[in-house]
Amino acid sequence: MLTFLAFLFVLGALVLVHEFGHFLVAKLLGIRVLVFSFGFGPKLIKGRLGETEYALSLFPLGGYVKLLGEEAEEEILPQEKARSFVFRPLWQRALVVGAGPISNLVFSSLLFALLFFTGVPRLLPIVGEVAPDYPAQKAGLKPGDRILLIDGEKVNYWDDLLRIIPKSEGRPLKFHIKRGEEEFQIVITPQAVKVKDIFGEERTHYQIGIMPRGDFVKVKWKAWESIGLGFKETLRVSELVILGIWKILSGAISAKTVGGPIMIAQMAGQEAKKGFQQLILFTAIVGVNIGLLNLFPIPILDGGHLFLYGLQALLRRPFDPKKLELIQKIGLVIIVLLMLFAFYNDLLRIWGQIK
Repeated sequence: MLTFLAFLFVLGALVLVHEFGHFLVAKLLGIRVLVFSFGFGPKLIKGRLGETEYALSLFPLGGYVKLLGEEAEEEILPQEKARSFVFRPLWQRALVVGAGPISNLVFSSLLFALLFFTGVPRLLPIVGEVAPDYPAQKAGLKPGDRILLIDGEKVNYWDDLLRIIPKSEGRPLKFHIKRGEEEFQIVITPQAVKVKDIFGEERTHYQIGIMPRGDFVKVKWKAWESIGLGFKETLRVSELVILGIWKILSGAISAKTVGGPIMIAQMAGQEAKKGFQQLILFTAIVGVNIGLLNLFPIPILDGGHLFLYGLQALLRRPFDPKKLELIQKIGLVIIVLLMLFAFYNDLLRIWGQIK
């Protein structure tokens, strides 16, 4: 039950934000919005407020905003042309289309900012375990030691160790250690080891052979700092998403890692069990993924529409409606095939867990 509720929370929030982006920009530009629906398929609940019908539909794996004049075969009365999507300049149509994925990215940035503002747990640089036959043990480092400085650079959190030690590339480092009331210095030369990165690729990494004790401190930032960090985190996650997609397309990572709604639901449930803060973090990360994927130049996606608008601007003439319809059908086939492939991977993953 928790998994289902967490999945609805994550997907519901991201779908509403995405569609609200389209809706808001259309309204601001004076384009008539006919329907705002959460979900696809038959409408379970619907009601009208002003000129727009709001609906809750059967299948919650998305949503849509229907605009006047959005469909090619739609008949538009002369007096309604001014408020029709199709008769608006390309730049206005591009703004409406691009508002969906951009809203997802902005929303994720604000969720990250909320986490920074309310406080993020950070590991303290206190040694918990010292691996045998590694440089730290040979240099005399012991459990309970707190690392204060490395080569004169202050170490506040365990993250600092993960940043400073690997970039040494095997160069001897001077550690300033606090053990009880005593402070002293030792020299440790990091050792090269083969490790797998987040994409499963093997890399050379420099380590000294220590694990954290598990002491946490909650770090909070001011509101304006949190907003800046939130957008930086969205940029960082975006880089990882794009790199991951490139590695899948180039064959460096197996396409079996691609997941769909079932995997998202499972992960949402797992994160919800860890606490609301983890669920918010997961929602922000999925939001970045959805925002970026929607910007891909695949027909039927927002990015596909933007790509076609760009071509129209370059050619300075509209496309043939029949050709556009064919392109949209090709795009639909691509999306359906990708969804089926993701579902197939999800089912294989579940079957593997059952076995």
